[in-house]
Amino acid sequence: MKRFAIVLAALLTVATVSNAQIKSAAQAQKAVTSASTAANNPKKAAKVATWVKLGNAYIDAYNSPRLSGWIGASKTDLSILMSGVNPTSVEQVELGGSVYEKNVYPTCNYYFGPNGLLSLVETTKPVVEDALDKALEAYAKGAEVDLKHQKTKDLTNGINSINDKYMELAMNAYTFGDFATSSLCFEKAAAAKATAPVSQIDTVAIYNAAYTAYAAGNNDRALEFFNKCYELGYYYEDGEVFAKLADLYVAKGDTEKQVALLEEGFTKYPGSQAILIGLINYYIENSGNTARLFELLDVAKKNEPDNASLYYVEGNIHKQLGENDAPLASYAEASNVNPAYEFGYIGAGILHYEEAIAISEKAATEFDDNKYMAMVAQFEQELLDAIDPFEKAFNACKDDSIKVNIAEYLKNIYYRFYDKGADYEAGYKKYDKIVKEGL
Repeated sequence: MKRFAIVLAALLTVATVSNAQIKSAAQAQKAVTSASTAANNPKKAAKVATWVKLGNAYIDAYNSPRLSGWIGASKTDLSILMSGVNPTSVEQVELGGSVYEKNVYPTCNYYFGPNGLLSLVETTKPVVEDALDKALEAYAKGAEVDLKHQKTKDLTNGINSINDKYMELAMNAYTFGDFATSSLCFEKAAAAKATAPVSQIDTVAIYNAAYTAYAAGNNDRALEFFNKCYELGYYYEDGEVFAKLADLYVAKGDTEKQVALLEEGFTKYPGSQAILIGLINYYIENSGNTARLFELLDVAKKNEPDNASLYYVEGNIHKQLGENDAPLASYAEASNVNPAYEFGYIGAGILHYEEAIAISEKAATEFDDNKYMAMVAQFEQELLDAIDPFEKAFNACKDDSIKVNIAEYLKNIYYRFYDKGADYEAGYKKYDKIVKEGL
């Protein structure tokens, strides 16, 4: 019932407003050549303004082949701004499960998403190779010679711009399914942010560099960047960093490191399903000592006796271990600790519902009429037992999307007993309407 978002953190394309004046390729190249010549002059190289100018020239060279479009622009915006500049071809392409309209220009490709807005810009004919890397080098050199901090604002703006552009490139590569390139761009985004005078740690970029390396199957690189997240105390949602590191260490055969990370993660994020499953699998496969899981939970409950989610997690452990009555007792305790906590009721309702489904599937292969009818009775009783916890969950829940999910279960149960009485008929109609129309 709990909703999980994609693990990739904060991958937001940068809505960069179009520059007022985009230089032509010839203009941009000429500006880079002029600024580079100045930077090679020892006298001028001692001035911060020289390096700011060179960095800006490289940024202009990066922007030049991208034309005047910006992420989030509509076709109407671009038709006005880019009057007379038309794509050489237009085609439909599928990226990440979504259909995009690809507009091909001589120096770049524009991808318009399902919402009709410009979502990706892909440079195909750069004015200067590695322009962003060279711009960052120029700004960094400028910071070295800016002893009086006269150009801190200009340098900061330039470096932050590079960070934004690398984040955009990383997201583009991710959308294209090129996770290895995406990881490298996220790394460069983090490196830019760490450059003086900005000197900031971009934990989001570091995490994303790790995640995309993991997605690319580059375990050593993923391990390096997830360890950086760990060292920085950035564990992401539900302690995902602990789970990923544990996976990577077990792949290296280091089960000692694996379990240490999982246990540490569990103490910080006892509600994390990824960490919980990792611990269960570890103790079942390596020692059979699942009692250790309950020892960890007991410590957590002593620290937070009013935390109903801990009892819900305990119920989930019992359930995954294939136990029968213990999960219901834990879910009931979660509801007792906090009657407004819907997941205690949800856990009990789903347990009864899934047991009913299991009985139904078994009954479908039973040819003895007496045994079959007994199974039908058990099936119906499990469904009836699920009604009360699901009703309580529906009333306690504040999240409309979860309430609709609960309504789906109740609709199915009441439909089974539709002809058994007016209450069941009314229950079916109530929840069927919610499922169809929402709240």
